[in-house]
Amino acid sequence: MGEFADKLAAQNPAFQRAYLGSLAPNLVKSRKLEKYYATLTDFNFINAKINHPEFGVQPLIKDYDLIDDAQTLNYPEYNSEKIKSLKLIKGALRLSAHILTTDKQQLASQLHGRLLNQKMPEEIQVLLAQIKQGTTTPWLRPLTSNLTSPGGSLLLTLTGHGSGVKALALTEDGKRVISGSSDNTLKLWNLETGEDERTFYGHSDLVTAVALTRDGKRVISGSFDNTLKLWNLETGEDERTFHGHSDRVTAVVLSPDGKHVISASDDNTLKLWNLQTGEDERTFHGHSGSVTTVALTPDGKHVISGSFDCTLKLWNLKTGKDERTFHGHTRSVNAVAITPDGKQAISGSFDNTLKLWNLQTGKNERTFHGHSGEITAVALTPDGKQVISASFDCTLKLWNLERDLRQNKIPLLQALLLGFSWAIGTIFKRNSQTGEDERTFHGHSDRVTAVAFTPDGKQMISGSWDKTLKLWNLETGEGEHTFHGHSGEVTAVALIPDGKRVISSSWDKTLKLWNLETGEDEHTFYGHSGEVTALALTPDGKRVISGSWDKTFKLWNLETGKDERTFHCHNGWVAAVGLTLDGKQAISASSDKILKLWNLETGKDERIFQGHNDLVKAVAFTSDGKQVISASWDKTLKLWNLETGKDERTFHGHSGEVTAVALTPDGKQVISASRDNTLKLWNLQTGKDERTFHGHSGWVAAVALTPDGKQIISASRDNTLKLWNLQTGKEIATFTGEAPFRCCGVAADGMTIVAGEKSGRMHFLRLEDMGGE
Repeated sequence: MGEFADKLAAQNPAFQRAYLGSLAPNLVKSRKLEKYYATLTDFNFINAKINHPEFGVQPLIKDYDLIDDAQTLNYPEYNSEKIKSLKLIKGALRLSAHILTTDKQQLASQLHGRLLNQKMPEEIQVLLAQIKQGTTTPWLRPLTSNLTSPGGSLLLTLTGHGSGVKALALTEDGKRVISGSSDNTLKLWNLETGEDERTFYGHSDLVTAVALTRDGKRVISGSFDNTLKLWNLETGEDERTFHGHSDRVTAVVLSPDGKHVISASDDNTLKLWNLQTGEDERTFHGHSGSVTTVALTPDGKHVISGSFDCTLKLWNLKTGKDERTFHGHTRSVNAVAITPDGKQAISGSFDNTLKLWNLQTGKNERTFHGHSGEITAVALTPDGKQVISASFDCTLKLWNLERDLRQNKIPLLQALLLGFSWAIGTIFKRNSQTGEDERTFHGHSDRVTAVAFTPDGKQMISGSWDKTLKLWNLETGEGEHTFHGHSGEVTAVALIPDGKRVISSSWDKTLKLWNLETGEDEHTFYGHSGEVTALALTPDGKRVISGSWDKTFKLWNLETGKDERTFHCHNGWVAAVGLTLDGKQAISASSDKILKLWNLETGKDERIFQGHNDLVKAVAFTSDGKQVISASWDKTLKLWNLETGKDERTFHGHSGEVTAVALTPDGKQVISASRDNTLKLWNLQTGKDERTFHGHSGWVAAVALTPDGKQIISASRDNTLKLWNLQTGKEIATFTGEAPFRCCGVAADGMTIVAGEKSGRMHFLRLEDMGGE
């Protein structure tokens, strides 16, 4: 511990509590800003306050807020550069608040991952050195900047739902948000602290839609249980249930006067309800498919709906008449919003486009292309000039509703020199203020399904199938950090014996060779026509084999990058590959449920192993090279004799698909990972399940052992890497990333960890302060 921590530890609990709670406010009040700066950049203070049982991350963040007092600008000690450092630390703490609230032991790794950037101020560099020197418990230290840095668009992540977020609505003051989820609940969140203030229980199926009353005292929800519910926001009480739809409710919107609610349903209708009586006053018939989205004109006289029948319809709310049908989308219309002047509507569709419509003429005035996945939600800024879209491609996009190109008749030569584009004889210059796709927001690790702007239009909140809500700042984000990685999910990593490099494979159909010291991509291997799913290195580290969705595996020369041989091997995609100890034979496993043994020199298929009842996901050779163990989605592992092809033993115990397998260096035990969220340690000779490792809250995708066989690294869908003691089953350390981890590996030094995310991001970490572990 440092001097600060030593002195604090010597005091009684009452003094510690009072001191940590009052130190920062007293320093600002007494105008001792230099000491205030020093305190809030001191890792010992940060660590002490976060770990004190009566404080934690939110009270610490409030200490950084003190400097925002306008009076401090006039203090002689005011230092804008040091203030910048404090804001960066605050931003990092806020970005990691959802993690540190439940796991304070990750403080060092979270700050390191967010602040490890050469452009950071000197005070931040000093803080990082303090973290490295002052952390005395085992932790995973990022070697490169591998988490979202403060100062960008992303401000806060809200976690708490047990399943995907389907809908959200902001209070009029923009301070709280209500969300609806596939876990059948609604939650009320504080956007300043990220705290879950209340959970609303009552629906018996997923909640698809939410809308707040004008006074902000009640919320209306729609659900797949075919009902709407009216809730008291302060008490959480279910005040009324609306019955009438014969199928799932997909969308709700409140009338401007707050007296009525309009709902959309999979029963192909819309309904108008009296909010006070619960009476179904009108049903709107006309769509030939499920009605998926609904929006009201500002005057409350018309409603527009989108449907699975690929159309939008404009309805007269008073008469129930279908006044206009809008044709143009080629797939289901899932989202719609109306401009503040009530003259236009913007729609989002499963055809991956947005369309701008003239409500008076029905004309499609503009189509927006850019998303690579289905569009699920749209929202307009309060001034109606911009629209944000959410998509199955895991992103949000900000668009300008003004024309994306401003005509500027300029000489063709000048246009070509300046990099402008031209069409039909007219030269167009892209206007930096109105560009079609102004910004793309990356951060969610699964489909984005809901989005809304704060009342001032400066921030937005999004919801996703990744179970989170995220708060974004629209006024920042220029020059945001770009992470090292693939453009698709990272599926496997293999560390080269020289300890200097690692090879990775990805759904982007490539392999990449990385420098472990710098984290830089040294070479990319192209050749597969499908996603690359598996890797294995030859013992000398000079060649690698890769398996793919294209039903082949390839043998590559790592030095030249050349594809030396392609093996057309299975009737299904190749899920796993392995190499014998002499590097002369390879084993492949596939979705066709079988394993095959190959001669790498001749390319000949020498033996087939049959016995699994589902996809074979992983393979590993025993230390003597005479047997191979396989893991399957049939929830078992099997031990095979390599010479005879005989299934010698089947391991039963997992309640979910088995996803990964690794053998201890002595060859006596095997560790497996599963979709049942556990790892298991097995005795290879007896088949006995000797230990189960509990701790992950999502399925475990990968497992690796340190060379000495004493620790396990596991990678999980719950966004974490975990380090375990093999013999005790004790969890030693955890690192939380920003997307599900799909693979992991340990270098020959036993300390360097490499892992890949579903997002495509690569992580390079080092085990620190292992002590006696």
